[in-house]
Amino acid sequence: MDLLLGVALVLGVMILVHEWGHFIAARLFGVRVDVFSIGFGPRLFGWKRGATDYRVSALPLGGYVRMAGQDPSEIDSAHSTSIPGTEKTDATHPQLQTTGKGAPDELMNKPRWQRAIISFCGPLVNLIFPILLLTVYFVAIGIPYPAYQDKPVQVTALPANSPAAAAGLHPGDKVVALDGEKNPDWEQAEKVITKLTPNSKLSMEVEDAGVHRSLSVPVEQKDLEQPERLLGFAPIRPVLEDVAPGYPAQRAGLKENDLIAAVDGQKIQWWGEFTERIRASNGKPVALDVDRKGQPLHLVVTPQSATNERGETVYQIGVQVHDDTAYKRVAFPEGARYASQVTVQKIKETAGIVGALFSGRVSLKQLQGPVGISRAAGQAAKKGPLAIISLMVLISVNLGILNLLPIPILDGGHILLLGIEGLLRRDMSLAFKERFVQVGLVFLLVVFAIVMYNDVVRLLPIHS
Repeated sequence: MDLLLGVALVLGVMILVHEWGHFIAARLFGVRVDVFSIGFGPRLFGWKRGATDYRVSALPLGGYVRMAGQDPSEIDSAHSTSIPGTEKTDATHPQLQTTGKGAPDELMNKPRWQRAIISFCGPLVNLIFPILLLTVYFVAIGIPYPAYQDKPVQVTALPANSPAAAAGLHPGDKVVALDGEKNPDWEQAEKVITKLTPNSKLSMEVEDAGVHRSLSVPVEQKDLEQPERLLGFAPIRPVLEDVAPGYPAQRAGLKENDLIAAVDGQKIQWWGEFTERIRASNGKPVALDVDRKGQPLHLVVTPQSATNERGETVYQIGVQVHDDTAYKRVAFPEGARYASQVTVQKIKETAGIVGALFSGRVSLKQLQGPVGISRAAGQAAKKGPLAIISLMVLISVNLGILNLLPIPILDGGHILLLGIEGLLRRDMSLAFKERFVQVGLVFLLVVFAIVMYNDVVRLLPIHS
C-alpha cells in the first residue's frame, strides 16, 4: 500500500504537473486541447468544458494532454479552413505546407515559436513547482535541519591526519571561539568554515577541564570540502536509516535501524568515523560489529567502487544514516528564499550528473529506474511528509532537466526540430519527422532497458 501511495504521490503528481505546464501554454496560445487526463488508460469519469474533456482515467500514475493537430498526420479535416490563394501549395514555398490545413486552433497551425514555448513549459513548470511546494512546507512546518546543529561545538573524534589534530585539537575539547565567533553552535561553526579560503588560517580557542588553549589551523581546499578535518566529526550516531537493495550493505546482511558499534575491531561512536573507514577500505572487506535491537552481530561487508560527479573513485556500501531533524519556523519571504536556494542547488546537481553521464564520468549503472524510484517512493511514504516532498522535488527537477535534453521524442527534441525548421525557414518532411522521432524512441528504449536491467539485477541475491 505504501508503495502504491508513494508512486502515485511522487511520480504521478510530477508527471501531471509537467502536462499541466503544456496545457496552460497551449491554452494561452489558443490551441484547442481535446483531452486533459489525470491518469492513463480507460476513462472513469470526468466533465467537458468547452472543447476539452477533463477526465480521470484508470491508472493514477501521471496524466497526459492531447492537443488538436499535434500529430501532422492527423489534421482535423472536419475543422479545416483554407486561406485564399493557398489552396494549391507550390513546392517552392514549403513553409506553407501546414498553413491552411486543419482548424486555426490546431497546434500545427501555430507559429513555431509558440509551439516551442508550449514544449518548453512542461519542463519549466517541473523546475518551478519545487519552489512552490517547498515554500508551502517551510512556511507551514518550518525549515528542516539536523538537530545536532543547535548544540555547542565539542570535538568528538578527528579524522586521521587532520590539520586540526596536528595543530593540537583533541577529542573532548569545547570550542569557545572560532574566528571571533563566541561559543558557536555547529550551525554557526559550519558557516564560519564556508567563509574560509584555501591557504588561510582558522583561529580557535578551546577549553578542556578548565584549561583554555589558542590554536591556529592551516586550511587547504580538501579541508573546506570535508569540514570534519577542522572541527572533528559531527555528533551523529551511526544508525542506519536505509539500506539500498543490491548494494554491499544489503548483501552483507545490514538492515534499517542497525547501530554500527565497531569497524575492524575498533569501536566507533559517530557516523563520520564509519564513513571514513569505508572510504579508506580501497575495496577490501571490512568487519563490522552491529547492534540490532540489543542483539550483537558480526558482519563483513566489501565496499564497491563508484565514480562521483568530480570523476573521483569512491568506495560505498549503499546505506544512509538516520539523522534527527529539527524545524525552524520562518515567515513567507524567508521560506520562499530558502526554497529557491534548495531548488537551484538541486538543478545544478542534476545538470552536473547529466553532464557527467554524457562525458562518461558517471555510469548508467548508478541511475535508478522505475523499480528504484518505486522503492524510494514507498520508503518515503513510510517516513512521512518531509521524505515525500524531498523525493517529489528530486523527481520534478529530474523530469525538468531530462525533458530539456535535445533528444528526439523529448520536449528538448521538439524544440531542437522547431529551431532547425526556423533556421531553414521551412517545415521538414513528414517522413523526416517520423525518422527523427524513431531515432529518439530507440535511444530512450535502449537507455530504459539498461536502467531497468540494473534495477532488477540489484534486487537479485546473486548480484555482486
